[in-house]
Amino acid sequence: MSNYHLAARDPVSGGFLPVGKTFKGPTDAEFRAMTERLQRLREREEHGTVFVRPEVVVEVRFDGIQKSSLYACGLALRFARIVRVRDDKSAGDADTIETLRALFAARE
Repeated sequence: MSNYHLAARDPVSGGFLPVGKTFKGPTDAEFRAMTERLQRLREREEHGTVFVRPEVVVEVRFDGIQKSSLYACGLALRFARIVRVRDDKSAGDADTIETLRALFAARE
């Protein structure tokens, strides 16, 4: 697995909303380790996309946030890349959609 779908927490629904995808950042060894980890969290697969339980938190850098009709939250990260896995955080500690909206509003 190497094309990771990124999501932010939606405190209203309690779920996660997609905000982008990336395959950038991890080394080959980190990709292998992440694949093993995500395989253990696998819930289902549809059309080549593997869905996993939302338990892995990653730190992401990105070049910007843009409006998006592709994602239900209306925003997408531009040129996202994984900086590191945050094993010190639970899924409940992940950033929220409101955080992204505030960052987007501050850049306009």
